[in-house]
Order: sequence, then C-alpha cells, then structure tokens
Amino acid sequence: MTVRRRTVLRWAGAVTGLLVVPPAGFAGYVWVDAGRSNTGTLTFRNPLRIPPELTPQIDADGRRRFRLTLQEGQTELLPGKQTPTWGANGTILGPTLRARRGDQVAVDVTNRLPETTSLHWHGMHLPAAADGGPHQPIAPGATWRPAWTVEQRAATLWYHPHLHRTTAKHVYRGVAGLFLIDDPESEALPHRYGVDDIPLILQDRNFTDDGRFDEANLGFGGVATTGLLGDDILVNGTYDPHVAVRTRQVRFRLVNGSNARVYDLAFSDRRSYALVATDAGLLETPQRLERLRLSPGERAEIVVPFRRGERVVLRSSRPAIGGNVFTRRLAGGADTFDLLEIRAADTLDASPPLPGRLTRVRRPAVTVREPFRLELGEFHLNGEVMDHARMDRVVQAGAVERWEIRNPGQNVHNIHVHGASFYVLSRDGGEPAPADRGEKDTVYVPPDGSVTLAVRYGSHSDPRLPYMYHCHLLAHEDAGMMGQYLVVSAADATRVPARHESHGD
Repeated sequence: MTVRRRTVLRWAGAVTGLLVVPPAGFAGYVWVDAGRSNTGTLTFRNPLRIPPELTPQIDADGRRRFRLTLQEGQTELLPGKQTPTWGANGTILGPTLRARRGDQVAVDVTNRLPETTSLHWHGMHLPAAADGGPHQPIAPGATWRPAWTVEQRAATLWYHPHLHRTTAKHVYRGVAGLFLIDDPESEALPHRYGVDDIPLILQDRNFTDDGRFDEANLGFGGVATTGLLGDDILVNGTYDPHVAVRTRQVRFRLVNGSNARVYDLAFSDRRSYALVATDAGLLETPQRLERLRLSPGERAEIVVPFRRGERVVLRSSRPAIGGNVFTRRLAGGADTFDLLEIRAADTLDASPPLPGRLTRVRRPAVTVREPFRLELGEFHLNGEVMDHARMDRVVQAGAVERWEIRNPGQNVHNIHVHGASFYVLSRDGGEPAPADRGEKDTVYVPPDGSVTLAVRYGSHSDPRLPYMYHCHLLAHEDAGMMGQYLVVSAADATRVPARHESHGD
C-alpha cells in the first residue's frame, strides 16, 4: 500500500497560496507530512485492464450508434475489498468508442445512477447541443441522444460527467472513458488496440479502511486549495498493475483523468521516448523526451522502444508545477509514484519505423484584432464565478482569437476550452516547450505564470446554447471557476438573448 498522509494534509493545501512564512511549528508539521510516494512498495500483481472497444450499430440513417448505460457497481480494486463504483456499461470507467473523420455518430446515454449527471465529450468538435456540459443534464432513468459528424483529425479524446457542482464527485466515482478518432496518418503509428496501442487512464484515489473511495476531500475540505490529491494510483481502473508487451515499439495513449494531480511521466531507467501527439492530434514531427508533464484533462501519445525480456516501470517523478516552496510541496510537487510495470516478452515482434514526419501542421492565423485576456483567480475567472444566467462571451464561428492567460497567484490551475482547439504561442513570454507545440484543448498555467494561445473556434452556430471554458482541476470547476461562451454566425448574431436561461445549476 502507498505511504499515506495524515489527516492534517486534508486541510493544509491552502498554505500553498496563503502563507509565505508560516509559524515554524505548524509549517514543519505540514511539511514533513505532505510528501506522498509509493515508490518501491508495489508488487505489480494485477494485469492491466484494457477498456473494451464498444461496437456500434449502423442505424437507419447510416450513423454509428453507440449505447452507454451509466450504472452503479462493486469493483475489487484493493485486494479482497469491494469498492462501490460508478461506470458506463460496467462497474468502473467505460468502453472505448472509435470513429473516423467524416463519420456520423450518435450516442444513447442512459442514466441508471441515483443522481442527475451529464456526459461531456472532452476535446470533440461538435454542436453545443451535443457537448454534454452542464446544459445537457440527464436525470435518473432518462436517456440523452446526441448526434454529430466527426470533423477533426485523429486524436485521443475522452468522456466524463460535467454537471456543475458535481463533476468532481461523479468522475471520482468512476465514470470516464476514451473516444478515439482515427485517420490514415495516425494509423502509420502502432495501432493494434491493446497490443501495441495501449491506453493508460491515470487517476489517483484515497481509500477508507473498508475499501471505499474516500470522498472527504473532494472539495476543499477546510482550507485546501487543490481539491483531492490521492495516495493510490489507478491505471485504467487497475490498482498495482503490470502490462505485457510483445512488440519492439509500443504506443501509449496517456490520459490524466485525475481530479487535481499533475503527473511528470518518465521511466525508471530514464529511457527516452517519442512524443507523437498532444490533446488534439499528431505533432508535425516526433519529439524526443525523457519526461512529460500532464495536468488534469490533458492527453498525450508516446511511442516507447523495448528490448526483449526487460522490465521497466512507468512512474511519475516530482512534477514541475511551479510556484513557491509551499505550493511545490503541498500541491503535489514533492510526490512520486510508480504507476505501471511493463514486461517485455522474451521474443518481440518487429515494429514499423517511426515516421520522420507525422503530419503537416497548418497553424491558424489570428483573425480577431483584440486579444481575450483571462486572469485566473483562486476560484474564479476575471473576478467572476460561474453564473448560468450570464453569458461571458460571444464569438464568431470559425474565428481565431489570441488568448492571453495569466495566473498571478500561488494556486495550481489549467484551462480547458470546449468546442475549440488551440496552439500555444508562448509560455511566460518565451518559446513553448516541445510538449506544448501540438494542437491542444487543455493547457497548464502554473502559479505566477502565463501562456498565450491561438484559439480556433468551431463552425457550429447556436445563439442560445453555449460552450464552457474552465479550470480542469475539478474542485475549482465545481466551485465556479468556469465561464461560458456562444459561437454564432453573422446571421445568428442578432438572435443572442440579453440574458441566458439557466441550465443544470
């Protein structure tokens, strides 16, 4: 079992931003107690669960129709203990959905949970009515039936609940899954699902003594500011996992599905690997890395070489989260975790060589003169908390806008934009790092840091139903660190209501 922190850490997180020189006794107590690590304690006893692919039916309109049922269940996560969990078509997490660019898809989402929820297609470009945010609640017993045409290049996307004020709880209980978009360029990489193309959904949890998920710190629990940071890591809903590989190169699709934890992904032998894709699709060329920071909601694809018979551990080392010494210590910057042991077979099949060029990136030129400036407060955006009756922004369909985002405080934040994707133009005034150079929909903004983005909006116009933008630390989102915006065509611009109708609040 993981080295566990004591109760004080459940409420000590606010020290990251509020205390610069705290009383020595209190500071020392919190400091010693803060670090979490399971390094060297796992046995890697459990085979990694690979989420099954969900086969769609082709309906009368030629659409690929998927059916998801959100349900309660019991899952053995810790040895010999049953944990009450939520899932889609199963007891925890959900199946993997797949489609290709140009496909028409439809999803029937039936809610068999005891609470109203929603299901958001994180990273998908689609009409606002199908986005699955807080404006599309699904009551217990009801079925929501969104449909859309896939209009983006290959990417690793995911789905999860997104009802205002309950997102953290519903994701934590287990509702999440992958939605993969395929195209010929992506299939030049290893692409045999579960063989040499392996998804890794990373989530941290706390457990009570009887094996239940501990929800005591899902919000801020006193003065904590990050939301929940867990002691134990699940990968694809598997505790203490290993995976066997039998090819010389393996593509791992990494998803940070945690509520608040930032990971710094590396291998125990410090081998290098190729970063081939970020949130919204392939990089132009592979980028050779040894470490990769991934904040909540971000995704990445890496291709890793293996030698026959070897064993190596994927771990999270101390993440470079920025901020002062207390931020780094108490918001997870001192934590280290072994995540997954990878066991290579004694005989490995050959893998195709990694292409020198993966795709041709056409970065969009900014078309809007005035930038949008966004300041990240402790739990608000530009001084405002989420209000469903207030429309924060109206933008033109297809426009490309410059966003200037600043985090002047000592809290850890990131930003996810629905219905759009973007490129990082600069970080703290300098060139973006290799991991920031691909197309993205979620970006980390460290304490006392800034990023500049070129955000490209979609083509779907709707003068009434908005998209969201928010911090993807889920406790921050639930506390109101979220805004909403409309995408409208010139013809629809005159139809925007003066005051927005409240939904899902």
